[in-house]
Amino acid sequence: MKNLMHEEMLMLKRWNTPTIYNGWEQITKHDITKGFNREETRDFMPQMGPMVGRAITVVFEPSKKEHRETNPNAWSQYREYVASISGPKIVVVQDLDKPDVVAAFWGEVNSNIHRSLGCIGTITDGAVRDVDEMANAGFKALARRMCVGHGFSTPVRWNCEVEVFGCPIKPGQLIHADKHGFLVIPEEDEARIVEAAAFMDANECNSVIRAARSTSGKTTAEMLASFNEAGAAFGKAAKEKFGAAGEW
Repeated sequence: MKNLMHEEMLMLKRWNTPTIYNGWEQITKHDITKGFNREETRDFMPQMGPMVGRAITVVFEPSKKEHRETNPNAWSQYREYVASISGPKIVVVQDLDKPDVVAAFWGEVNSNIHRSLGCIGTITDGAVRDVDEMANAGFKALARRMCVGHGFSTPVRWNCEVEVFGCPIKPGQLIHADKHGFLVIPEEDEARIVEAAAFMDANECNSVIRAARSTSGKTTAEMLASFNEAGAAFGKAAKEKFGAAGEW
């Protein structure tokens, strides 16, 4: 199986996450109702646009002081793990205090450290703080909310499967994320995802969007007929390319 190169990940950044999904559903054999967040996320840096990278994973529980006492070297060991993985990386953080929000894993210092180690952002089902400083560091965050403190923040375990926003994520998986949420792309679908996203985006523009933007002077009946024709053309193009009709 072919894994995406960095330059191909940069190409994926040109589209939003729903567009990537539209391409992915055409090529995957996986359940298209899974593989993305089932709970609402909040993008604290929407001005930064989408982020694309491979997952590195960590679990923390900032309400429990004993984690620091059990492994006082956890931060150092965890950072060695982060540094050992090639970027671009998205840090996926599962907060074991959920549904409570006690403290944040992320703030100004931690985001700057991770950015220097090749991480471009985070997805956490906990909280973030110092959001302006995080943005200044060039570190994007999808999280549940903001909070004030860091509590007893320390890595509990890392390089393991986690679940955030109702979606399981394994280390190394390719993620596309933006203000809509995130999509985890299976390894076997990576080789065709750029082509599929580009094709389906162009397919929309050449058919259903063109019809919707070309209604001047038409009667309602004529508009409805053109929408039906465009939807059929959209489906025909998708089926000829991928064997499935797609959304329209």
